[in-house]
Amino acid sequence: MKTLNALVLLLVFTFGYGQKKFSKSEVEKFQKKLNSEFADPKTSPLMTKDLKTFKSLEFYPVNETFFVNATLVKAKGGKVFEMKESGKYTSKYIKYGTLYFKIKGKDFKLNVYQNLELIVQEKYKNHLFLPFSDLTSGKQSYIGGRYIDLEIPKGNTIAVDFNKAYNPYCAYNYEYSCPLVPQENDLKIEVKAGVKTFH
Repeated sequence: MKTLNALVLLLVFTFGYGQKKFSKSEVEKFQKKLNSEFADPKTSPLMTKDLKTFKSLEFYPVNETFFVNATLVKAKGGKVFEMKESGKYTSKYIKYGTLYFKIKGKDFKLNVYQNLELIVQEKYKNHLFLPFSDLTSGKQSYIGGRYIDLEIPKGNTIAVDFNKAYNPYCAYNYEYSCPLVPQENDLKIEVKAGVKTFH
């Protein structure tokens, strides 16, 4: 089985600090880059039979509703824990903090994490991992949930664009082992944004 640090699959960040505005063009760039990676045999997680017929991933229509400026409350203590994976492997993480935000007038929260192996690398030292599941999981989107890559902000506000949510590699190829979404990161709302399920 291939081991996979799912946090480095796609580091297509929209870096920035404080309040940010929604950008459809940024989402389109994200989608184009993702499709390019999947079409390239050198970087694609697809199985050989799927790569031969691959044209594009399926995305939800870009929707500004699922772009939020969340309030980040940092966690205290930084206790190390092992996040379960789809395979037999586990990776060590710390909970960096909790994001508080609204979608369609309702309050939600999600925890963000740091992978201890990843953050020792200079270019990923500020990387935050946001795994989540929602009411589309197992229906229109991947049953195991999806991921978003973020960067530690200078302030306490962080832009989260669910239009940039992507599937773990194990959604495409059983040989990969990917972090499972922690139960506390299950959203009780349909997040119709980002990548849909494959096939």
